[in-house]
Amino acid sequence: MADNYDVIIIGGGPGGYVAAIRAAQLGMKTAVVEREHLGGICLNWGCIPTKALLRSAEVYHYATHAKDYGLTLNGTMSVDVADVVKRSRGVSAQLNGGVAFLLKKNKVDVIWGEASIPKAGEVKVGKPSKPPVEPAHPTPKGVLGEGVYTAKHIIVATGARPRALPGIEPDKKLIWTYFEAMVPKTMPKSVIVMGSGAIGIEFASFYKTMGADVTVVEVMPQILPVEDAEIAAFARKRFEKQGMKILTGAKVTKVEKGADSVTATIQDEKGATQTLTADRLISAVGVVANVEGIGLEALGVKLDRGIVAADGYGRTNVPGIYAVGDVAGPPMLAHKAEHEGVICVEAIKGLHAHPMDKLKIPGCTYCHPQIASVGLTEAKAKEAGYELKVGRFPFAGNGKAIALGEPDGLVKTIFDAKTGKLLGAHMVGAEVTELIQGYVVAMNLETTEEDLMHTVFPHPTLSETMHESVLDAYGRVVHA
Repeated sequence: MADNYDVIIIGGGPGGYVAAIRAAQLGMKTAVVEREHLGGICLNWGCIPTKALLRSAEVYHYATHAKDYGLTLNGTMSVDVADVVKRSRGVSAQLNGGVAFLLKKNKVDVIWGEASIPKAGEVKVGKPSKPPVEPAHPTPKGVLGEGVYTAKHIIVATGARPRALPGIEPDKKLIWTYFEAMVPKTMPKSVIVMGSGAIGIEFASFYKTMGADVTVVEVMPQILPVEDAEIAAFARKRFEKQGMKILTGAKVTKVEKGADSVTATIQDEKGATQTLTADRLISAVGVVANVEGIGLEALGVKLDRGIVAADGYGRTNVPGIYAVGDVAGPPMLAHKAEHEGVICVEAIKGLHAHPMDKLKIPGCTYCHPQIASVGLTEAKAKEAGYELKVGRFPFAGNGKAIALGEPDGLVKTIFDAKTGKLLGAHMVGAEVTELIQGYVVAMNLETTEEDLMHTVFPHPTLSETMHESVLDAYGRVVHA
């Protein structure tokens, strides 16, 4: 029998490593079991490296539009795919090492291997199916190999993986998931993106900006299905203006592979079909929780539609076993996972933890223009029976947006007409992923429309669009 712990966390992603650090801060002896890389998908193959790619695309976009800013660049602009990918992977590697440093600093043991739970209170660790990617910084313990560890509390934070549709399974060559789309060896001339959620739209935006011919296929009536319909429609017009082709109410029913291309059969909602040939197809049709191979079902842990059923404190139906992050269900976002990990650990410690209000979790899509939102959409608010006051303000009326050369944007705020409660905020435009936190803080503080209207926003800033949108909801807008 190996070391005994207060808490063992299975998975070193955002939910896992943050939970481990918080547990250590609270004086609990803690270990993380990780089979591949610290930081999980987000840091290594998701949130972080995609933002590095999109930053390269953004710089390329501005360089190729230098004349719009009164500048002339001598010579020609070109994309070095290998260097773009190298930079992205370097960013991930740096942060991967940072996670290792933080765990060491907080005296959290890292155990390399694949974990299962033979019974409550025990974690069995075997050799990983492939060698782990150990960071440059030394890990606290770096135990690799088999062993049985005991813990009073076991937190499952195993994340999720790309969903594969039958008959359109990714092959790493012609049909890609986000793994392959993140490290192209050459820049494809044309790409079909299947799915228009955040992952699909971000890759569509990246490849379009880098010069590829991009077609997005979405089975739902609107792109970005979880976003407010008005914001999604605004974004669609901007994407199409950039040259992106978008097919909604359509699905890929068959894919035929060529030597270096794919031909997709696409069916619309009326049953009509068309074929489209492209160099690559990116499958971005969601993710599947990693619940297999852990021993959950044998232990009697309840699963609900492929995810671990857990309450607001991460507790499953089996005492001593918890679940946080993607494996515990939507929204499958890194910041949600991190916060869930903290709530779970603080509840274990007996602190006065509060269950997460998922309506106050912001969502961000880092395309061009960016999209960000929190709370109820207008449609959902109406469904909930609220009488609404809705405000809107375009970036075209904002001095900072015009000075930046980014006038394409819209801020929409939704209030309860009876109480002034902020129900939702939805934004599309430059840097809205940084602006949304203002509304998130307001919602958490139960701020009303009066509080927001009396708040002084700095000038000239993009944040003024937020203020004007609130004013517009109550017939007091100034600059529109």
